[in-house]
Amino acid sequence: MAEQKTGLTYADAGVDIKAGDEAVRLMRSAVQSTFRPEVLADIGSFGGLFALNTAKYREPVLVSGTDGVGTKLRVAMLAGRHNTIGIDAVAMCVNDILAQGAEPLFFLDYLAVGKLVPEKVADIVAGVAEGCRRAGCSLIGGETAEMPGFYGPEEYDVAGFAVGVVERDKIIDGRNIVPGDKLIGLPSSGLHSNGYSLARKVLLDLGGYSVDTKLEVLGRTVGEELLEPTRIYSRAVLPLLERFRIKGLAHITGGGLTENIPRILPDGTSVRIRMGAWPVNPVFELIKTTGGVEKAEMLRTFNSGIGMVAVVSDGETGAVMDDLAARGEKSYLVGEVVRGEGIVSYI
Repeated sequence: MAEQKTGLTYADAGVDIKAGDEAVRLMRSAVQSTFRPEVLADIGSFGGLFALNTAKYREPVLVSGTDGVGTKLRVAMLAGRHNTIGIDAVAMCVNDILAQGAEPLFFLDYLAVGKLVPEKVADIVAGVAEGCRRAGCSLIGGETAEMPGFYGPEEYDVAGFAVGVVERDKIIDGRNIVPGDKLIGLPSSGLHSNGYSLARKVLLDLGGYSVDTKLEVLGRTVGEELLEPTRIYSRAVLPLLERFRIKGLAHITGGGLTENIPRILPDGTSVRIRMGAWPVNPVFELIKTTGGVEKAEMLRTFNSGIGMVAVVSDGETGAVMDDLAARGEKSYLVGEVVRGEGIVSYI
């Protein structure tokens, strides 16, 4: 007689521990490639250890941030492409702490899946590792949770947590911004990771496109455009913080220029943005025309082609833009600070 199984196992309930172990094996080299000298523990420890170099700082202040990727994940699932979405998870967190003047130090990720496929998980984490390399921070920990019955077999979610450091007297909070200061915009790589519920509704539902539809206006498929990774601004911005007096930095995420710039403005100031001062990725016009989306709605939903804004004094504007150009970084003079009550107007 064949031996009968007498009890349920974790695998019977949908959680495969062996698959989890294999995923860790596959991701190990990618994770280790992000380690800075301050990392003290290898992958697999209960906690990530990072030795802050206190000799480097007089009054170090840790800056932390957390974020996810939103419904851009749905596009990745539709396209079956999972090796870039981790870059977005890193970017959304790192760009936020960078806006406070902080150098990113380390990152932790959280990945929840309906069914753990080691190769798929390794692809996702490889993207996280690539994001960390671009940001100059270490991936020192994370969690992969298999959650059958909560997520579908092909579904997953990603979130991230970043920690950086800045000298107390070099924290960027916008308090010294005054009328007459200029706004320098650093271009985005596309939609980044915001507004995807609207973008998907317009392009995939109203427009009737699929992720495999190639559009001449984009020069590639809809899926390739929508999955373009969020730009990470560490390499562009950190050298500026060492050489110039950057008064304010705004990461242009959900809410666009309209909602994010006022977050750094002191009382009594507003901002005037010059439309047309920078080139705009064709995907924004495609969404606007296909969906009949009003201009104001576009401006407060998407980044409109600018992913980070730096506020500098009028006298330093040219030097800052020259420094960026010398390092191969594009930048645009997009506006100025004026007297007002914390609003963004467009001319």
